[in-house]
Amino acid sequence: MNPTFIYGTAWKKEATTRLVQTAIKAGFTAIDTANQPKHYSEWLVGEALEALEREGVSRESLFLQTKFTPLDGHDNRVPYDPHADLKSQVRQSFERSLQNLKTDHVDSYLLHGPYSHPGLGDSDWEVWGAIEELYRSGRTGMIGVSNVNYLQLSLLLERAAIKPMVVQNRCFANRGWDREVREICVENSIMYQGFSLLTANVSVLQSATIRSLATKLGVDTMQVILRFAMQVGMVPLTGTSNEEHMRQDLGIYRILLSDEEVALIESIAG
Repeated sequence: MNPTFIYGTAWKKEATTRLVQTAIKAGFTAIDTANQPKHYSEWLVGEALEALEREGVSRESLFLQTKFTPLDGHDNRVPYDPHADLKSQVRQSFERSLQNLKTDHVDSYLLHGPYSHPGLGDSDWEVWGAIEELYRSGRTGMIGVSNVNYLQLSLLLERAAIKPMVVQNRCFANRGWDREVREICVENSIMYQGFSLLTANVSVLQSATIRSLATKLGVDTMQVILRFAMQVGMVPLTGTSNEEHMRQDLGIYRILLSDEEVALIESIAG
């Protein structure tokens, strides 16, 4: 089951359990998290899934995605032995994720971000090799990488034994909505997930163009951007804590932008 829309759980803290339950009851079927206590409460996602299961929402009906976060992305709450070799860190983090999420598998497992920049270094290849092993074990349905640039993704596609199947990136309108990376994803049948579509583009949301489109369609400006993302081939993430906004977000399936409107938004700040 490949998702078309994902509910993100970053920065939800003690509200995570309630919000995940609310999102799934509102209609979301895909959840994104990470084993990074600094920004995510992955164990509370697991509590939500356990509660939902008791209410008849099966684990198999949901797309569940989590991430391995390198050491420099953590505070003092590191969910693996920081002194272990990198492959062991990945394995330990993955096992902890399964415990947190109260499951024996995830649908997608991502490297939260490469160690090197602008290309890839030895640490990246070692960690990717460990992630490939998890894929071979059958305990994750897909593997991929977040916060990746065009060069890094090109190198992975060129040299990795198992190519990335998912990319999750922050999308800035003034950088062409990450067009270069999106294009290489299309060429290689990689699922592109876009996050911060709203928070990274406040000025676009407030622009006359988007407000005019929203008025014409009888929807909110946020819905216009999320629908645009979907129509250009992204799987958008939303992290709203507002139940009404969750329903509005899911309402984008009822909106259709013309090719001209999509092109206009593509170029609005690109």
